[in-house]
Amino acid sequence: MHDKYQIDTVDRQILNYLLSDARMPYLEIARKLVVSGGTIHQRIEKLKEANILVGSEAKINLKALGYDVTVFLGIHLKSSKDLGKLLEKLKSFPEVLEAHFTTGNYALLVKICTRNISDFHRFLVEKLQPLEEVHATESFISLDQPIDKNISV
Repeated sequence: MHDKYQIDTVDRQILNYLLSDARMPYLEIARKLVVSGGTIHQRIEKLKEANILVGSEAKINLKALGYDVTVFLGIHLKSSKDLGKLLEKLKSFPEVLEAHFTTGNYALLVKICTRNISDFHRFLVEKLQPLEEVHATESFISLDQPIDKNISV
């Protein structure tokens, strides 16, 4: 399947049903769209082949597990050539949930989650700042997440 797969209204509806409930059975989607289960299965396979629909994952409420601190951390590198080495190290830290290349002041913007502010402080001082690739960091502690959604298609 090529990268230029054009989705239609049925594909959009399928995607929106899956965004609302990733475990919705294909037959239930088929009933809602008044098409066959085979049609839904074929459409979903085409969406996967086109790399439009990727994976399926459970969404975990981190606060319910005791992870109360979310921090967005801007990272300045000592040298841009250090980026690959730093990314490999960041992947090994369980506290690091996301890393984004950004424009602006930082080479990377990293999302970190810890149980409390003391754990974040330990992560910062004992794990991240000692890395030779890191020149400086700036922390933004999330107080709340009033919006958490996927894009509508």
